[in-house]
Amino acid sequence: MKRDPRRHDLGEFLKARRAELAPAVVGLPDGGPRRVAGLRREEIAVLAAISTDYYARLEQGRIQPSPSVLESLARVLHLDDDQRAYLYELAANNEFRAPRRPSHPRVQPQLQRMLDDMAHTPAFVIGPRTEIVAWNAMAAALITDFGKIPEKQRYYIRLLITDPAMRDLYADWEGVTRLAIAQMRMHNTNNPGDVRLAALVGELSAQDEQFRRWWGAHDVAVRDTGNKHLRHPVVGSLYLDWNAVTWAADPDLQIIVWTAEPGTPTHDSLRVLASWSADSSRSTRSST
Repeated sequence: MKRDPRRHDLGEFLKARRAELAPAVVGLPDGGPRRVAGLRREEIAVLAAISTDYYARLEQGRIQPSPSVLESLARVLHLDDDQRAYLYELAANNEFRAPRRPSHPRVQPQLQRMLDDMAHTPAFVIGPRTEIVAWNAMAAALITDFGKIPEKQRYYIRLLITDPAMRDLYADWEGVTRLAIAQMRMHNTNNPGDVRLAALVGELSAQDEQFRRWWGAHDVAVRDTGNKHLRHPVVGSLYLDWNAVTWAADPDLQIIVWTAEPGTPTHDSLRVLASWSADSSRSTRSST
């Protein structure tokens, strides 16, 4: 019988969270050196008031947990809101739910027009696997010229891992990359066994040891809002806020919009960048 990929992911997630917990965090004595990091299976089982065998089968992806067990595990493992939501989504009963597997997201013309009308605001459209499917001139000027990247390679996470310029662009490259990986895992909860995601993860895992380790940590985060410090080669240091807006016509797509508070140096720098981008575009057109 083929194993449910959701249950496999659930088991791996539980193991990763168990490995992060120190005995003192849950009120247990240290007890000296341990062969593996974190708590033992039997310790989690006792704290969650379930049998060790039951918990072992959960980590092995062999059984479907009950709601009461999920609540106990979320409490025992000290899960935050995003981790709790991910746990419950993985454990959801899929008997009557068709798996959602986005293939090749496409942007409708009206969405592209909206992006293009944002003359001073960098914005791009991202899919669950971090595929970049649309962008405006300011996003290209701020981050990279996405149009020069072959579509099959145009994944934000791939750029973060493989493009040295992206490491220079982000002041906190590691934090940005780890968050992007956690968001990618979270936003693909409903895509178990997705072939394109598996190929991307396999490629990056083979190329980069850090990606392999961070993906294996099973961290999760919702892509919603935040801020970034960028070191741009043209306009220098930028402190930007970003927001993710889900596109109602295709919930698999999110619009990422970068803004700065009016009156700040970053707000002024975006105007300079917009002018520079327009000049570069005119120069390109006149030379062709």
